Amino acid sequence: MVRLWGTVDLALFVVLLVLVAIAAGLVGSLTGLGGGVVVIPILAIFFGASIPIAIGTGFVTILATSSATGAAYVRDRLSDIRIGMFLEIATVPGALIGATATVLITHANLDAALFVALGVVLFAIIPGSLARRNIELPPPMPQDARSRHLGLTGEYHDPALNTDVSYQAARTSPAIGVMFGAGMVSGMFGIGGGVFKVLALERFLNLPMKVATATSNFMIGVTAAAGAGVMLAAGYVNPIVAAPVAIGTAFGAFLGSRLLPGLRNRTVRLLFLPVIAALAIEMILRGLGLP
Repeated sequence: MVRLWGTVDLALFVVLLVLVAIAAGLVGSLTGLGGGVVVIPILAIFFGASIPIAIGTGFVTILATSSATGAAYVRDRLSDIRIGMFLEIATVPGALIGATATVLITHANLDAALFVALGVVLFAIIPGSLARRNIELPPPMPQDARSRHLGLTGEYHDPALNTDVSYQAARTSPAIGVMFGAGMVSGMFGIGGGVFKVLALERFLNLPMKVATATSNFMIGVTAAAGAGVMLAAGYVNPIVAAPVAIGTAFGAFLGSRLLPGLRNRTVRLLFLPVIAALAIEMILRGLGLP
């Protein structure tokens, strides 16, 4: 069983897990990363969980986040179902491959490599977000032929700007490639691949940040379901850890879904960067065996 700085009372353990999960769900729903990006490093660093158990719990976190936010973001017309389902044709196969790779790596006793790799993945979020930190709405770009054929366009009302915002998907080919990588990241690390999903949706498809975040929240549930089956079959989903995390994450994600429509796109983009940077550094140091 996972321990927190030695043996602790089970009730305290569960309460701490729920509180961490609430924060993770809030961050996950606001940023489109799914919450696993916060839960997994914290479980591994502060709760002493093995990295496979942390990853298995991360999948549960993602499923809870996506379930709690999906209806709210669809109601607010922030989640673009058509775009999300189109891109899932790349993320689901990637997730199956990634989850299988994690099981093989764990059996080879290469957990330390997973710590370092996860830290690198977390760092990969930061440069692109910083470069676009002052962009509120993306400049218009022409649709490619696939986007026009599939009708990948949409519109939503932005309360923060007090205006209706229309958008159209642009470069679908590179977005599909990035989405396959997002699926692999999701399967390997249990973080939903939201890091790269948001990147593909915002930078390649040229969607507004809030639409990218909401659509990513919709997509990560489907992707996580593919990887979770592999981790569950391998015995890496611990119900004592996963159950309180699912409850807390769902509550935090619900709070985030109520806050996101009123936030500016720039605020959403910058919200999670300091936390991600700190966790990335800690994960890399832990993987290298440094204090």
